[in-house]
Amino acid sequence: MLKKPLILPEGFPFILATMALACFFFWMKWYYLAVIPLVISVYFTYFFRCPPRNGKIPPGDDVLVSPADGTVVDVSDDVYEYTYLGEKCHKITIFLSIFDVHCNRSPMAGEIKYQSYVQGRFIPAYKDGVGFENERGAIGIEGRDRSILVILIAGILARRVVTWKNLGDTLKKGELYGMIKFGSCTELYIPGECEICVKKGDKVKGGLTVVGRLK
Repeated sequence: MLKKPLILPEGFPFILATMALACFFFWMKWYYLAVIPLVISVYFTYFFRCPPRNGKIPPGDDVLVSPADGTVVDVSDDVYEYTYLGEKCHKITIFLSIFDVHCNRSPMAGEIKYQSYVQGRFIPAYKDGVGFENERGAIGIEGRDRSILVILIAGILARRVVTWKNLGDTLKKGELYGMIKFGSCTELYIPGECEICVKKGDKVKGGLTVVGRLK
């Protein structure tokens, strides 16, 4: 099981740079001006948090958990997925605001059989078509009875999709495997019969919220 510190190392350059700028302003006695980078540094610390969720993940090979924290913005049926699954799927789209935890977790246990990264544009992550136009990273996970696809899509503020796992690696349900820096969305494609347990507008927690039950 991949473990990460409470504050992700990817955030340290942002945290330290803004904190150094705040210290410089204080040293120059520009106290009011120093508050700005100080507040930004605190925000970066908050944004790059990675709260542990081991031991709380719902059990069962038929249970799929949310790959991300955020708000469900779309639930669709009969969406054809071309890149890996090659069949019609259920599709769940989750929007991550700049205040949500941005660590992404595996919806089920399995092996990474497909992985891709595509550079693209940076239009707002809640708009239609971002999965085709924006920077994105995808992993296809082959489980015991089903394969699924998870796509991390960069948003207007995001500039990099980060992954900590590679092709051929195995994942446990709820295990960390990547993140997107700043605003973004995550798409989950589920082929075959599945009871979708969330609807548009629902708030979900990565690794905790049950989004589907395989049939």
